[in-house]
Amino acid sequence: MRDTVNAFVVGTSVRIAGKPSGPLSGLSFAAKDLFDVAGHPTGGGNPDWAAFNPVPTRNAWAVQTLLDAGAELIGKTITDEVSLGILGENEFDGTPINSAAPDRVPGGSSSGSAAAVAAGLCDTALGTDTGGSVRVPSSFCGLHGIRPTHGRLDLTGMLPQAPTSDTTGWFARDAATFARVSAVMLGETIPTALPSKLLIATDAFGFADPDAAEALRPMVRRLAQLIGAPSEVLLAPQGLSVWARAQRTLQPAEAWQTFKAWVDRDNPRFAFNVARGLVLGSMIPESERGWASLMRQEVRGRLRHLLPPDTILCMPTTPFSAPKRGLPLATLDPLRDRITCLCAHGGLAGHPQVSIPGATVDGASIGLSILGARGADATLVAVARAMEQVA
Repeated sequence: MRDTVNAFVVGTSVRIAGKPSGPLSGLSFAAKDLFDVAGHPTGGGNPDWAAFNPVPTRNAWAVQTLLDAGAELIGKTITDEVSLGILGENEFDGTPINSAAPDRVPGGSSSGSAAAVAAGLCDTALGTDTGGSVRVPSSFCGLHGIRPTHGRLDLTGMLPQAPTSDTTGWFARDAATFARVSAVMLGETIPTALPSKLLIATDAFGFADPDAAEALRPMVRRLAQLIGAPSEVLLAPQGLSVWARAQRTLQPAEAWQTFKAWVDRDNPRFAFNVARGLVLGSMIPESERGWASLMRQEVRGRLRHLLPPDTILCMPTTPFSAPKRGLPLATLDPLRDRITCLCAHGGLAGHPQVSIPGATVDGASIGLSILGARGADATLVAVARAMEQVA
C-alpha cells in the first residue's frame, strides 16, 4: 500500500489478517496510534511516549474485535499528540491530507484514521473521541463517524486521555460499510425501524456559520421525510459556550492527571500548544472543577429529558467546514473554542452521536449529526443508512 495522504505512522509496518469467514471478511481497517497492537509500539503521536513505555503484548479490545470479525489490519495511523488536539496537525508526524479538501486540515485527533478512510486506503478505521476527535474529522473529511454511548465499549488497550469522556469510535465512507462495522463493534443487529420523533437544535444551527447551516438544510429535510415533521428545541438552555466551558474544565484537568506521572518521570517533548494545554490543566482549581461537575449533571439531565427512546436530535457536527492548514495559533484558538461549543455535550452527557456526510461549503465537507438516547447507538446507525438510501 502506498500512503498517498500521510495517514500512517512512518517507520511502522503492521499487517495482520483477520479470521476467515467472519462478518467483516474482505474489509481492511487501520487503527489510530492510541490502540495497542501486540508486538508493535503504541506511539500516541509523541516521540517520547513509545520510547518510555513498553511494547504491548496484547491487542486492544477494539483491534481484536475487528480481527475476530474477519477484517484485516493494515497499519497504525497518525494522531494528534496523545489525543490532545482537534484539528489534526502534529508537529512530529506531520498533518495527514484531507482528500475532501487537500488545502485544509483533516480534523483531529483521529486525523490519520479519517484521512486513510477518506482516501480509500482502507474500508474503516478506529479512532477515539473524548472532546470531538471522531466527530470533527468525520465532518471535515466527509465520512460517517460515530461516538458511541460513553461506557458501552471496552477501552482496554486504548491510551486514555480523560476517562470520564473517552470513547472508541470508527469511520466509513459509505453507510453500508458503516452499518456492517457498527453491528460488530456494538454487538447487535442494526434495526430497520426508525425513530418516530425528530428534534432540531436551533441554538446549534444558529451558532454555526450561516453558510454551513444553510448547506445542511437539505439533509435536515431528508431526515424529516424519513421520520416526520420535526420540532425545534434548545439543546443548551444555559448556553453552548457554558457547556463548552464545563468540558474545557473537566477534560484538561483529567488529562493532566492521566499524563502527570509520565511528565514528572520522563520530561517528554511536546509541541507548544500541547504543553500549554497540560500546564493549564494542571492549574484548574477545585472550585472550577466542582462547578463543571455540577454543570455536567445539568447537561445529563437536559439530554435525558430531550432524548427519550424513539427520539433523535439533529445539529451541525461542526460550526464550519475544515479550516486551512498551517494557520497560526492565534487564529486557531478561537476556532477550537467554537468547535468545542458543538462537541462538549458528548463528553459531558455521554449520549451516542453519528455524523453523516452529505453537505459542502465552498467545496469543503461538513457533517450533520444525530444524537439519541444512551444505548441507542444502533438506531442512529440505522438512520444514517436510511439517509444514504434516500439521497
